[in-house]
Amino acid sequence: MAAQDDGLFALTTSDDTPPAEPVRATAPLAVRMRPRTLAEVVGQAHLLRPGAPLRRLVEGGEAASVLLYGPPGTGKTTIARLLATVATRHFVALSALSSGVKELRDVMNDARRRHDRQNRQTVLFIDEVHRFSKTQQDALLGAVEDRLVLLVAATTENPSFSVVAPLLSRMLVLQLQSLTEDEVRELLRRAVKEERGLDGAVSLSPAAEDALVRLAAGDARSALTALEASADGVTDTGATEIDVPAVERAVAEATVRYDRQGDQHHDVVSAFIKSIRGSDPDAALHYLARMLVAGEDPRFVARRLVVLASEDVGLADPTALQAAVAAAQTVQLIGMPETRLALAQATVHLAMAPKSNTVILGIDEAMADVRAGAVGEVPAHLRYGRYTGARELGNAIGYRYPHRTSEGVLEQQYPPDELVGKDYYRPTQHGGERILHERLVKLRRAVRGE
Repeated sequence: MAAQDDGLFALTTSDDTPPAEPVRATAPLAVRMRPRTLAEVVGQAHLLRPGAPLRRLVEGGEAASVLLYGPPGTGKTTIARLLATVATRHFVALSALSSGVKELRDVMNDARRRHDRQNRQTVLFIDEVHRFSKTQQDALLGAVEDRLVLLVAATTENPSFSVVAPLLSRMLVLQLQSLTEDEVRELLRRAVKEERGLDGAVSLSPAAEDALVRLAAGDARSALTALEASADGVTDTGATEIDVPAVERAVAEATVRYDRQGDQHHDVVSAFIKSIRGSDPDAALHYLARMLVAGEDPRFVARRLVVLASEDVGLADPTALQAAVAAAQTVQLIGMPETRLALAQATVHLAMAPKSNTVILGIDEAMADVRAGAVGEVPAHLRYGRYTGARELGNAIGYRYPHRTSEGVLEQQYPPDELVGKDYYRPTQHGGERILHERLVKLRRAVRGE
C-alpha cells in the first residue's frame, strides 16, 4: 500500500516497516546530528540507564505504553525514531496535527490483522498528543489496554492538563528534562567536529560556545540551529572561527520557552503571581517579561492583576485595585508594545503594596456558611416595604435610618438571627488595614450595642 508522509515519519499500512531514508546533506544541522543509536543520545540518563523502562522499550524488551513529556529539544522525537529500529515490531507514526479518529481506527484495524496473522506487535507513535480531542484520545483506550498497540505519545504540555485521565492511567509517564549546560556543550562540540555536522569547517571560540549554551536554555534543537546559523554567517565572510559577535548576529534573542496553553504557561503565571504576593517586584517583572516576550495576551495578564489586587492586597492598599483596573483599561485602549508600561507599573505597585488576604477569606467564609445552610430570615425591619400590604406583614417596621444621628451609626441588627455576632472581615495590621481595624472595632461596638 502506498505510504503517506506526515512531515515527520513515512506512514504506511503495509506489513513491513520501510527502511529509514538516509539524511540529506542539505538537511538542517539538527536533523543531520539526530542520534542514530542509544549510545549517541545525550541527556535523559535517568530514563535510558540500563534496566530503565524506556531503554528496555527501545531495545525491544519492554511492552508498556509510554507518554514522553518534556520541553522542546529534549529528545522525544529522537527516542521515537529509535523505536523504529526494533526489528520485531511494526512502527507507525501519526501527528495529532493532521490525524483524526478515522486514521486511528485504520491503524488499529491494521494492528489487529498484523497481530493475528504474524503475531507481530505495532508501536504507534503520536506526536503532540495534547492536540488530540477527548474523543480522539478515548479512541485509543481499548487498543492500549489490550496491548494491541504499544502507544508512544509525545507532548510538551503537562499531561495532567492535556491528556484524559483514562488514557493517562494506562500509560507510563516519563518526564524528559532539559539538557544541562555540559550536555549542550557536548552536542555543540560533536556537531562542529563530525563529518555529518560541520566537519571541522569552522571552530568555536570558548566565549561563543558559552553564548550558544546560554541561548539554548537546555534545548538541543535550538543549540544546533543557532550553531548552524552562526557558522553560515562566518563562512559567508570567509572566516573560520565562530566568535561572540557572530553568534549575536545570528541569534537575536535567547529561546523563551513558554507555551500559552501548556505546562510552562501555568508555571510562569504561577511564579508571576507568587512573586507579587511575596513582595518581590524584580522577580515579578522578570516573569512579566517572559510572558510578554513569548506573546502572551496582555489582557490575560491584566485580568490576573485585577484578581490579585483584591485577593492578595485588598484594603491594605485600597489604591491597588484602582491601579490594576487602570492597567486593564490601558491594555484595551492601547495594546502592545506600549501597554507593557502600564502592566509593569501595576505589577510593581502590587508587589510593593502591603499585603492582606482578608477580603478573599471573608467572602469565602461567608459563602461557605451560605452553602452550609446558615442563611436565616432577613430581619423584618430590613425588608422591602414599599408595596401594598407590606406593613401588614411586618416588613420595614422599626427600621432606624443611620443618617438621622450625628455619627451616622446606630445600634441595629443587620444579619439574620443565626449570624448575629459573626465576624467575616478581620483586618490585619498591614498598611491601610491598621486604620480600618481601629475603626471596625468602634463600628461593631456601636452597631451591635456592645
